[in-house]
Amino acid sequence: MKKLFIIPVIAGLLSTGLYANAAVKNVKDDDGSRVSYSVINQFKADFRDAKNVTWTITDNCQKAEFILNGVKTTAFYNFSGDFMGTTERVAYSAVSERAQKEIAAKYKGYAVGDVIKLQTTESTQLFVDLKNDKEEVLVRVSPTSTVSFFQQVK
Repeated sequence: MKKLFIIPVIAGLLSTGLYANAAVKNVKDDDGSRVSYSVINQFKADFRDAKNVTWTITDNCQKAEFILNGVKTTAFYNFSGDFMGTTERVAYSAVSERAQKEIAAKYKGYAVGDVIKLQTTESTQLFVDLKNDKEEVLVRVSPTSTVSFFQQVK
């Protein structure tokens, strides 16, 4: 279940999104699907001060992209209205020194791209995008600073 959630989250974050003003009521996706009433109410309770909310419905979830306290954030809800987690871009300095050393050793010649923080009710993990001339990979940094390969991007 976690893989079904994490892969679309990371893929969605790596693509560039626009944050436009949108009314939260009667929000429709391109196929005409509506964001569920329970999700909208839960979102309003969870993120009372959210600005510039844009909703998207995917095959796996309903997501809201918004700005909260000046930070672009994405919240994910399942189709039952349950909160699944949030993601936001963070600086590479958010990665522990131990994990940075391991990344530098394992991925020599790779440049660091985006760093995404995934926060669920269970844990907080970081995903680091690494690129070189030939490929792009995504590594996961656990709360204990363990670095593991997550996904081949390119």
